Amino acid sequence: MPPTQLPLKDLHLPDTIDWFPPAIGWWLVIVLMPLLIVLLYWGYRRLTRKTALKSARILLVAIKNSPMMDNTQKLAELSALLRRVAISVAPRAQTAGLTGQAWLAFLDSSLKDTPFTKGAGQCLASAPYRPSAPSELEISQLISLCEDWLKAQKLS
Repeated sequence: MPPTQLPLKDLHLPDTIDWFPPAIGWWLVIVLMPLLIVLLYWGYRRLTRKTALKSARILLVAIKNSPMMDNTQKLAELSALLRRVAISVAPRAQTAGLTGQAWLAFLDSSLKDTPFTKGAGQCLASAPYRPSAPSELEISQLISLCEDWLKAQKLS
């Protein structure tokens, strides 16, 4: 039989590959990508929180042991330290604008009692306006209160 008369059929092309359903690799990417994003965000928040608290403890010890600062300077440094830590561990919108009793109430929110609004922590709000500097006893109580507050931040 001559080659032109052979009973051959035309070439059969395969069907085009559809986009759905995707291969198993794409399903894994779809599922794992949001999980990875959430995990990275959680790790970042945890790392920055731990770093802020660790740095705050170091600064608190430095303020406590500093012979160069008088009580007014220590009070100002403690106030600034508490503000920086609060902004680092809590949402900025909740903490940055707080002043006076609202600020002290925020600080009390992570402690069992109300030592800032009704105890030694009141000097954070009132001492800058008093004619005399805070006493050594007030500063030592405030430093102890700040240590307790930092420990409470670790738990919450």
